[in-house]
Amino acid sequence: MILPLAKLGTLALKTMSKPIAIRLKTEASRHPQFRQLIINLAQANHRISTNIQRRIYGHSTKVEIRPLNEEKAVQAAADLIGELFVFSVAGAAVIFEVQRSARSEARKEEARRNEVEALRQKEDQLAREIEIVKQKLGEIERQANSRGLSGVIFRSSSAPDQTKASRV
Repeated sequence: MILPLAKLGTLALKTMSKPIAIRLKTEASRHPQFRQLIINLAQANHRISTNIQRRIYGHSTKVEIRPLNEEKAVQAAADLIGELFVFSVAGAAVIFEVQRSARSEARKEEARRNEVEALRQKEDQLAREIEIVKQKLGEIERQANSRGLSGVIFRSSSAPDQTKASRV
């Protein structure tokens, strides 16, 4: 029951993070100092991704890469911030789910250990009871050997009969 609710909650969290990411993008492009920071971030990202693409396709990487214009840089950085936010929310949800699952497994393992320990204790108790029964059986066998079989079987009832027989 909890697993479907947790998954549904995770999906709702991811869905709600998208409008927040859009809001972050719009606010990021308005603030002047943050705007300059994200422009620099976008230009660095553009240079890195262009170099990677050029290497993948086997082109020379020693050429000068033209920077993005300011509006494209702001839009690219805002998109990057939005995607990073959504990705971080999804990553946090995955980490939460893994930790929840690990705690559940730890509880199951602890229950298994307790069950095994209870079985060991029960085994020890049964072994002690078997020892007691063996001792009692050994005692009965010794008595049987010393008195004979009838002395063991009728020992409690034979004593009163002997006193009755001696009175007669």
